Amino acid sequence: MRIFKLGLNGSLLALAVAGGYLLAGWDVGSTTAGAAPSAPAPQAMPVPVVGVVKKTIPIYLEYAARTEAIRNVTLRAKASGYLQEQPVSDGTDVKAGDLLYRIEASDYQAALDQAKAQIERDQASLDYLKSSLNRGNKLADNGYLAKDGFDQRRSAVRQAEAALAISRSTLRTAEINLKNTEIRAPFAGRLGRNQAPEGTLVTSAAGTPLNNLVQLSPIYITFNPGETELAEIQKAFANGTVETEVIIPGSDSKPREGKLTFIDNAVERNTGTIAARATIENLDLSLLPGQYVRIRLHIRELPNALMVPQTALGSSQFGKYVYVVGKDNLVEQRVVALGPTDGDLVTLTTGIKEGDKIISGNLQKIYPGVTVQPLDAGGG
Repeated sequence: MRIFKLGLNGSLLALAVAGGYLLAGWDVGSTTAGAAPSAPAPQAMPVPVVGVVKKTIPIYLEYAARTEAIRNVTLRAKASGYLQEQPVSDGTDVKAGDLLYRIEASDYQAALDQAKAQIERDQASLDYLKSSLNRGNKLADNGYLAKDGFDQRRSAVRQAEAALAISRSTLRTAEINLKNTEIRAPFAGRLGRNQAPEGTLVTSAAGTPLNNLVQLSPIYITFNPGETELAEIQKAFANGTVETEVIIPGSDSKPREGKLTFIDNAVERNTGTIAARATIENLDLSLLPGQYVRIRLHIRELPNALMVPQTALGSSQFGKYVYVVGKDNLVEQRVVALGPTDGDLVTLTTGIKEGDKIISGNLQKIYPGVTVQPLDAGGG
């Protein structure tokens, strides 16, 4: 029995050793046969790039502004009487000299006729007294008229001349009063809303308001630059004409061109701003006083500006940046400082140089150090 047990144990041991060798062989073979191939290197991401644009650009200062009428007057009665007629309706565009209102004028016409008659009477009296003076002068020379009588005739002539002058003054007053019964446009403009309907008794003493008239072309554009920009604006104004562009919000029309015409003589203490205005044409009369607009002042030119598309800009906690294709097509991030814009381009005052290739697309998919494949997207 002891011999049988030993043989059985030895057989089991031999089988275990042989199985271990078989398992070891199986593991080696399976490892060699099932090895995965090495992963291929990732392809470079294609990105659009543009060159840095170098050019001279105009420098503008832009402000919120309001339109303001050059002339805005209240039409008032200068003659007393009943308002007889309003030949033009409210809101009409009128020319200088157009008849706007007529006051009943019969009393003033009668006064004018009386003044004319008075002049004729005084003229006749003066003619007679001058004739008498001439006769007296001959009589005095011949000794037939005393000196006192001659002096009386001469005094009468002078009094008649004075009376005629007064009558002529009265005639001019009557003519003015009659003329004042017609209210005419002092300049070309647009009427407002009527304030005295026909039949109203108006008086010259109170100056009854009838309407208001505003000039629409040309028109002022008033704005308030800050004192920090005042020196630059004054320098440009002193060197010549400062061209302006007026943009009308909500309008597709091109900006209106004008010129800076006025800078006030004092800075507002509470706001630190100064009043200024430009003058522009308004030939289509579409701009009205009090309207909100924006104004741009062309104050100088900036030469050799380095510009990139605004779409190439990114933002981070460190500020604005651009991605540049560097050596071996590796992406570089450059923090930049912004300058003036010109259309879709923006000036970069630091961070880039002429000849850099700026990445203008796929900005969300790249990062510094990644390899890219530049695709020409145009530009400088």
